[in-house]
Amino acid sequence: MKPAITLLPHHKLLFVIFSAIFLTATRPVTVQEKYIEQFKWLAIQEMERTGIPASIKMAQALHESQSGRSELATNANNHFGIKCKANWTGDTYQYKDDDKDQIGNLIFSCFRSYSSAMDSYLDHSDFIKFRPRYSQLFELPANDYKAWAYGLKKCGYATDPNYPERLIRLIEKYNLDLLDQKKAQSDFVVTEEPKAILASENAIKGIPVDYLTKEILPLESKKPLVKSQYKKSKQSKKKLRKKKNLELIKA
Repeated sequence: MKPAITLLPHHKLLFVIFSAIFLTATRPVTVQEKYIEQFKWLAIQEMERTGIPASIKMAQALHESQSGRSELATNANNHFGIKCKANWTGDTYQYKDDDKDQIGNLIFSCFRSYSSAMDSYLDHSDFIKFRPRYSQLFELPANDYKAWAYGLKKCGYATDPNYPERLIRLIEKYNLDLLDQKKAQSDFVVTEEPKAILASENAIKGIPVDYLTKEILPLESKKPLVKSQYKKSKQSKKKLRKKKNLELIKA
């Protein structure tokens, strides 16, 4: 009979550490984590441009787009559930949401449609930044995500009475408050190599593979993005996506 192996205290500590590292390294990456990894820098850059906390923007995107898998996100690149409104002149997408007719049946609602997920993120920033109904949000502390979550509900962003709690749960589950500290590169969720995620065949649709290097210009005027601005860059974005797709195929 082989003698039993006795682990000394320091051996036990090393065993626990290496076990934790192994389990972390082999843990499957969730759809939510992939989505965060893909769009976190865009959320941070938009925070710097407009003052909207990156944690709030990312939590809204996760919730509204179902981590990029909702019908609106898939078919219209709409990651924030923003409806057309009277002044919208861009592309549209009809979708049954929560609007009902006189007898209570769901009816189609008009939602904004974008050429890319990036355009959706930019428009969401301008939608919040330049509408008077949301102006009180910018009086709140930029690092108080709970106040912002309840503030969005108070301003009428969503009809769901539990909307603030849903955002807060997402922020705390995925440590999204670290984005507000501009720590998206470290001390964050454990994920795959970002380039591997972006190059994956299942990468979330609608954003160039190398978007992480794209510069988001600072806010220069209080004019929201309009359709002409989207159209101006639409062809160049398509060419870029085709080029990257060809490179991926050749690789």
